[in-house]
Amino acid sequence: MLRRLYDWTMAKASHPHAEWWLALFAFMEASFFPIPPHPLLGLMCLAEPKRAIRFAAIATIASVMGGLLGYAIGYALYDTVGTQLLAALGLTESFPKAACYLRDYGVEIIMIKGATPIPFKLLTITAGFIAMPLVPFILASIVSRSISFMIVGVLFRLFGAPIKRYIDKYLGLVTVGFVVLVVGGFIAATMLGGSGTSDAKSKCEQVAPLK
Repeated sequence: MLRRLYDWTMAKASHPHAEWWLALFAFMEASFFPIPPHPLLGLMCLAEPKRAIRFAAIATIASVMGGLLGYAIGYALYDTVGTQLLAALGLTESFPKAACYLRDYGVEIIMIKGATPIPFKLLTITAGFIAMPLVPFILASIVSRSISFMIVGVLFRLFGAPIKRYIDKYLGLVTVGFVVLVVGGFIAATMLGGSGTSDAKSKCEQVAPLK
């Protein structure tokens, strides 16, 4: 299922309205779609490197708007739509810890984790659920999504086809690798944050998952 969905997404890179597809995928991924728009963005940047900044800007704007939808789901529809959506995406157990981290760190978590391949939809839905102030949420989302999409555009521009071939062949391993990078990066960030950060992290890691 994941492979078919991935292949279908990749086919849109050569579509006459590829920019609209990129915007749609970036919007949906920020709230409910399981496939990130980064591979599609990479192919589009590879095909037209002079338009890479434009493509990254489109993905950023659409993702932030999709994040607002995720925020609205968490804020107003968590008990109905939100719980079912998190369950379908396999994020139910991660939700309580995400809520704990967002309450303790706020925009820092959005910027640090939103700029990594961790599911951005988890952050947006959780931010709405805890009623995180909207303006800081939007600003942090803009920063994190800009960094994320610009990095992909540059990497595909520099290395091109080898990256796509690797993703095509080892999609599952790439996903695991992304998770390892996210965990390792967060551990490094919390270590630099001092004992207070470590105490908060320990508290959030002890939060029991939802049943």
